[in-house]
Amino acid sequence: MWTLKSCVAWTLALLAVPAAVAQSPEQRTRHALDLVLAGKYEAFYAQFSPEMKRAISLQTYAAQAGQITAALGEPQSHDAPQTQHIGDADTVTIPVRWAKTTLNFIVSWNASGQIQGTWFSPPQSKPPYDAPAYSQASSFSSRDITVGDDQWKLPGTLTVPNAKGPWPAVVLVHGSGPNDRDESVGGVKVFRDIAEGLATRGIAVLRYDKRTKVHPQECAADPNFNMTRETVEDAVRAAALLRRQEGIDPRRVFVLGHSQGGYMLPRIMKADPNLAGVILMAGNARPLEDLIVEQYGFLFSLKGELTAAQQARFDAIKQNPWIVLPGATERYKADLKGYYPVALAAESGVPMLILQGERDYQVRMQDFDLWKAGLGGKKNVTMRSYPKLNHLFVAGEGQSTPAEYDQPGHVAPEVIGDIARWMGS
Repeated sequence: MWTLKSCVAWTLALLAVPAAVAQSPEQRTRHALDLVLAGKYEAFYAQFSPEMKRAISLQTYAAQAGQITAALGEPQSHDAPQTQHIGDADTVTIPVRWAKTTLNFIVSWNASGQIQGTWFSPPQSKPPYDAPAYSQASSFSSRDITVGDDQWKLPGTLTVPNAKGPWPAVVLVHGSGPNDRDESVGGVKVFRDIAEGLATRGIAVLRYDKRTKVHPQECAADPNFNMTRETVEDAVRAAALLRRQEGIDPRRVFVLGHSQGGYMLPRIMKADPNLAGVILMAGNARPLEDLIVEQYGFLFSLKGELTAAQQARFDAIKQNPWIVLPGATERYKADLKGYYPVALAAESGVPMLILQGERDYQVRMQDFDLWKAGLGGKKNVTMRSYPKLNHLFVAGEGQSTPAEYDQPGHVAPEVIGDIARWMGS
């Protein structure tokens, strides 16, 4: 889900300041914030640690920081810095308030006064979860679980029915950005809705925090980081973990991918051909670059007549869509070059359920039609679209916009029912 919010949250490296280690971390961070808002990127970059410089180029940093400041304009205010001391590092957070949003400006300083990690992130507020009607708490239970046992291990939640097993089970694979296990987007918790809805209907569900959320600095420093490592590897490990759990039917383990997770499902199917089936929700069939230009064209259209700066920004995106994706190294791009998900899915014998919201402005019906054209003739492929649903599979009326995501909502009950029936529950 390549929205402004996900791109902002996904920014793994941002700025550096004049090396004044004698200053407090709070003073350095305040000065850093002034510099990034002024666009003095070279001064920032000069203070990156060597590891950070290997992870992100000055050109990429400048493009990403410019996107944020151009989109949000002048901030209205910022709060006092808050500092955490972890080992020999100091991590400072300054909440910055713009007219339309608040973002935390976060900088981690090493013992030498160099930037070892920094990002803009939405405040981590956790409003109480208002369960949808199809979630019946008495029907299931949840427990903590860990996916993997190496440096990339991920915390997760396994939700299981209270009814007698063995149960079918499904792994939930996130969209773009450093998503949590609930895939929380604005006022919606897409994966928690799906997990509790399916568990109520007799299906076990494993969901986990994404690699880029749990290990942001390590991902930024990984020279081999790409979308396969970001998404496919952990999904395959999670499916293998599910097969080993008591009460799970190992012959009925599925994977559900939403947005970027859906885009990567054909690779997941290839890596684990023993899956009982996959559910693809709003997965793009077209190259990522095409979607970026289309999405930004739509977002700019909501502004009405563009300023000269906005038009220049959009023209730059059309020339090079990758500038909006922080951390998209040449290796990351190369991983997607020549990737045609529909063609790869056509080679697989794994059954597929493909779902699409017709009000989705991020992954359009054009993508759904491409899936249909490439796979519609296969007997083990089922396809459904929903006239009133958006990219999060929440119902609404009229044109979907980013503001709609901020409203409290739930995955539509018909989606939960269609998935459960297709999985045989």
